[in-house]
Order: sequence, then C-alpha cells, then structure tokens
Amino acid sequence: MSQGEPLASPFGDVIFAYTRADAIRDGTLVEIPADLCREAGIVVPVAVTASVWNLIDPGNLETMPGQSVNGRIWDLLWMLTCAVRSTRERHRSVVAFQCDFLMCSQAFSRTAIPEQKTATLRAVCGPGDQGEPVITIMFPWED
Repeated sequence: MSQGEPLASPFGDVIFAYTRADAIRDGTLVEIPADLCREAGIVVPVAVTASVWNLIDPGNLETMPGQSVNGRIWDLLWMLTCAVRSTRERHRSVVAFQCDFLMCSQAFSRTAIPEQKTATLRAVCGPGDQGEPVITIMFPWED
C-alpha cells in the first residue's frame, strides 16, 4: 500500500448504512428546533425518538389548556440541561433524567382529566453522520 491510500476495512465494503438523517427523514427520530435548543443552553443538534415525541405531541394538546408543543419541548430541554449541570462527571456521554408531562387518554380526550406522567429518559451524546456531536433523547430501553 502506498502512502496516502486509505486503509481498507477489515470487514469489507459497507452493505447497508442507516444514518441519523435517514432516521429523521423516516420519522424514527424527530429533530428539535435549533433555536429552542440554543435558548435552553444546548449548542449541538438534538433529536428525540418517535416514542418520546408522542409525549411531547400526543395529538390532543388542544384539550389541555396551557399546553403547547414548544412549551413541552422547552420543559424537556430544561430538565435535560439541569440534569447535565448537576452531574458530577463532566465528560459523560449518557445522562438519565426525568420530565413530567400532562397526558389525557386519547379515547376520552374531551371528558378526561389530564394526569401528570413522569417519564424517565436517557440522553446520549454521540457522533452524528459526519462525526459531529449530537444528542438523542430516548426512553431507557431504546437504542
């Protein structure tokens, strides 16, 4: 091998790759607006899994006065920021935290009383598609 040639992978050619951009495009991940992230003190891109997004936008927010998607995103980002700041290990790539959400049953959304649901979540900071730092917020059992 001459100098300057890239090393060959010991595993051979890539057969299939599923990128973060693919996951955002197909809805497996939902990207959080960068302006909300910056407002909360987070300077890297943030996405949530589709199941976490269902807590943020359960589809019946109009039945819960005072609730909005942006407000619920802000609550999520604020709780993440507080958890990161309170951790003693400054260079952790995974942080567990909790966030409360008002939820109503979809079936009886007009008559149901909203109930508080505490979600235990996990934020993972890792490499994006180009190796840049990104954060993904998910439930503890998700990858």
